[in-house]
Amino acid sequence: MAVRTHQSQRRRQVLTRERIVETAVELLDASGKDALTVRALTGRLATGSGAIYWHIGNMDELLEAATDAVVATALARPAASDEAVGAPQDEIRAVALGLFDAVAEHPWLAAQLAAQLIRNPWGPVTLRIFESVGRPVSALGVPRDDWFTTTSTLVHYVLGATAQTSQRADGFEVDRAEFLATASRAWRDLDPDDYPFMRAVADQMREHDDREQFLTGVNLVLTGIAALHIKGD
Repeated sequence: MAVRTHQSQRRRQVLTRERIVETAVELLDASGKDALTVRALTGRLATGSGAIYWHIGNMDELLEAATDAVVATALARPAASDEAVGAPQDEIRAVALGLFDAVAEHPWLAAQLAAQLIRNPWGPVTLRIFESVGRPVSALGVPRDDWFTTTSTLVHYVLGATAQTSQRADGFEVDRAEFLATASRAWRDLDPDDYPFMRAVADQMREHDDREQFLTGVNLVLTGIAALHIKGD
């Protein structure tokens, strides 16, 4: 009787697209893209493959939906906090840091953001990111004819930098401190005549903070936008 009651309760649970997407994110977080299979989903959700496909269509669609769900959450955080204080520059920084932090929390996300930008520029992920960056860009006073180029520059920096600093990509894991220490030693051992700059920044590279470096890059782009706009006036 207890077993039958338990099974009945599981069957009464409503299987929705949202539940499937949430479970997909959990699987991706735990073991990466290869872990996202119909078999894994049916096991987690106690349902059949037909019910999964009825809601999602195919696995590519589910991966896009999972990516979009994480991005939507990441972009909603700054809006609900004190990070964005109203100025367009602050809004852009908050959006950028929201995406950076999301990649840190979801190691599979960096590759999917890049893939969506290239393969599906009309899809929800690309549209959501461009809209979140483009609105404050337009509010900066950038000429309308330069909106796309300026926004694209910011988006490409943000996504490229987040991918580069992601601690895990496609299942590859390294210890950050050990990796940077090894690289720093290699830079210090370079020929001083051929690589004076690389030797000079070896210790800085070892000690740098990824998030701080990322925000510095965003600020450099914003400074460039302001300088170009002032010059244009």
